[in-house]
Amino acid sequence: MSIKVLVDKCYGCKVCVPSCPFGIIEVIDKKAVIKDGCNLCGACVSTCKFNAIEIVRDTKTTIDKSLYNGVWVFAESREGKLANVAYELLGEGRKLADQLGEPLVAILLGDNIESEASKLIAHGADKVFVAEAPELKYFLEDTYTQVIVDLVNKEKPNIILMGATAIGRSLAPKIAARLETGLTADCTNLDVDVAEKNLLQTRPAFGGNLMATILCPNHRPQMATVRPKVFKPLAFDAARNGEIVKVDLSKMTWDLRVKILEVVNEVGNSVNLEEANIIVAGGRGLCDPKNFAMVEELAAVLGGAVGASRAAVDAGWIPYSHQVGQTGKTVGPKVYFACGIHGAIQHMAGMQSSDIIIAINKNPDAPIFKIATYGIVGDVREILPLLTKEFKKALGVA
Repeated sequence: MSIKVLVDKCYGCKVCVPSCPFGIIEVIDKKAVIKDGCNLCGACVSTCKFNAIEIVRDTKTTIDKSLYNGVWVFAESREGKLANVAYELLGEGRKLADQLGEPLVAILLGDNIESEASKLIAHGADKVFVAEAPELKYFLEDTYTQVIVDLVNKEKPNIILMGATAIGRSLAPKIAARLETGLTADCTNLDVDVAEKNLLQTRPAFGGNLMATILCPNHRPQMATVRPKVFKPLAFDAARNGEIVKVDLSKMTWDLRVKILEVVNEVGNSVNLEEANIIVAGGRGLCDPKNFAMVEELAAVLGGAVGASRAAVDAGWIPYSHQVGQTGKTVGPKVYFACGIHGAIQHMAGMQSSDIIIAINKNPDAPIFKIATYGIVGDVREILPLLTKEFKKALGVA
């Protein structure tokens, strides 16, 4: 792509000059001049009242897109069991596939994992490719990439979706590089241009201050990773019919650069915010790291997980593993308690899909109240003990 000034339309009004975030536009001899360093953001294009600046896009098609068909979902699993993000992706993938009139396909890798395939069909898949081998028991970038790339080259899907988890964020870039296609990471919304069969991939940009919609018009497959808990899974339907296809790996020569010798489970309480149904999260409004004990107590009473804002994590009050938000984890519990959290846009981007949001803040104008289902205006240090006491009484907890 390139940008150019249409000199016959430019009047040298200088309106475009302050619109450039990089300060590389000047008016010389009553004509706008764009210097080197433009990143094609388009700010000057929308500012110009005379349509004198335009971005020239390369529309060259490098492949025959008609050869590519189907929406694929990587069905992530852990210890032989499907991760929730697989169901979430199937829910959104079903919508995209129906809009395009294409099949929804799941890819399941592991060892002795075929029993999980029927669950993927019950949650929306039309077909499931099952690849089983001892080399696939544990996730390794090399082996998983090898199997998926071979399958993609053979079947030619139009779209591939993966979870923006530790596994998905590691696997997706390697697959995209092997396939020489694009990848949009950490998407929060997906849609399709049915006419062109382009995937519209929306993700936060510039620190969450704007949302960018990204296309991959000239390459296939189109790939995106999606944050967990952004989309809702479809209801389980045991009556759904689908096809389970076993991938023949008997002739596979494995490209193994590393080998897993032992898996050591973490000792102590693990934090799994992405799977929690109830999250009690604390922010700087707690005023003191010692007051996180009140958040932890309420979470324990309700059987929930402890979350935190970035401000609390940056202050060293609680480990990063508890952070919710754009730079932390995206969650979507049934109930989310925001305790002393002001509501920065980056934090709200990571929890606004929660079914019920209960906000506690002494500032009635705090942004968190704009998305809260219920709001309590007051000092969180006084309200939390009262809530905990009432929940204990209601639940019969001593």
